[in-house]
Amino acid sequence: MFGGLLQYVISGLTVGSAYGLTALGFTMIFNTTGVINFAQGEFVMLGGMMSVMLHQAGLNLPAAVILAVAAATAVGAAVERLAIRPVRRATAINLVIVTIGVSICLRGLAMLAWGKDTLRLPNFSGAAPLPVFGASLMPQSLWVLGVTLLILLGLRLFFSRSIHGKGMLACAYQRKAAYLVGISVERMAMLSFALSAATGAVGGAILAPLTMTSYDVGVMLGLKGFAAAVLGGLGNPFGAAAGGLILGVLESLGAGYVSSAYKDALAFIILLVLLFVKPSGLFGRKSAERV
Repeated sequence: MFGGLLQYVISGLTVGSAYGLTALGFTMIFNTTGVINFAQGEFVMLGGMMSVMLHQAGLNLPAAVILAVAAATAVGAAVERLAIRPVRRATAINLVIVTIGVSICLRGLAMLAWGKDTLRLPNFSGAAPLPVFGASLMPQSLWVLGVTLLILLGLRLFFSRSIHGKGMLACAYQRKAAYLVGISVERMAMLSFALSAATGAVGGAILAPLTMTSYDVGVMLGLKGFAAAVLGGLGNPFGAAAGGLILGVLESLGAGYVSSAYKDALAFIILLVLLFVKPSGLFGRKSAERV
């Protein structure tokens, strides 16, 4: 009994880490630009697909993953420069539509480049499961959890210690004031897209050995990442990561104890319930406007 429960929790934390990294990308872009980027799932897809293709082309696994993340980062910066910046004064709904269009475009290009086959990246360090109190822990799960933790720590240091991180926080707090004190809001916006693409690509690469990847895997990952961001509190980076872990565990428990047929629907049921009960999210603060 305990072993089965622990197995579901381990599986949920593993997948939830990917949701959390995707949610982090949503939050970083939203904080800096006010845009909800529905192309975030495609950055996750690009990380996984490009890692597989570079590895199949002959690169060793670390080099393939690093180059794939770098390429996805460049794509994220290009999306901001070519698709978002020219229409940055548009309404919020128009910007959302632009990001959906970018998502469809990236997915179509990926299908043309790599086909519709499902691909898998080799495990980073062995495939033999490790016994843990009656459950089985895949070594790749340790990589997923460890890399997610390192990214969270790195982002915390970036936002608290670096000048660019503080500039992004200033844009999140008050864009006009940040501009008046000499911070390049456009550069911070591009940096937020690049960072969110890098974060998503890392999530796609570390999850590909477990769940495999394909050109359309970013659709569901993006939607669940958005649900995780809202669950944790949109605008709170570490709340978004926690929301991903919570969503992954609840989804895994629901699939195990209720029915796997409702696994994908569970994330959106949880989101709807939360929006009725606490619209600001579990770790979000209620907003107030002074008149």
